[in-house]
Amino acid sequence: MVTKTVTVKNAQGLHMRPAGILAAEMKKFAGCTVTLKTAEKTAKASAVMQIMAAGIKCGTQVEITADGENEQAALDKAVELFESGFGE
Repeated sequence: MVTKTVTVKNAQGLHMRPAGILAAEMKKFAGCTVTLKTAEKTAKASAVMQIMAAGIKCGTQVEITADGENEQAALDKAVELFESGFGE
């Protein structure tokens, strides 16, 4: 299991577009479970509706945890997406 904490840079938080991008990328790591954890909620990173339901806003600290096959690659990709602001 590997973990890293990132801060949401998107002005509108994790709305539908970045949530969809994150979920699509995390589904590529089928043997790995990736979760997003904030102070209030936990969401499966491959589930768009869970990410949306978590209501993650700009400036929120998010702990990303990857566990399973290719966990470091999955974590690195998730961190890269957060740090790039999902291309916004």
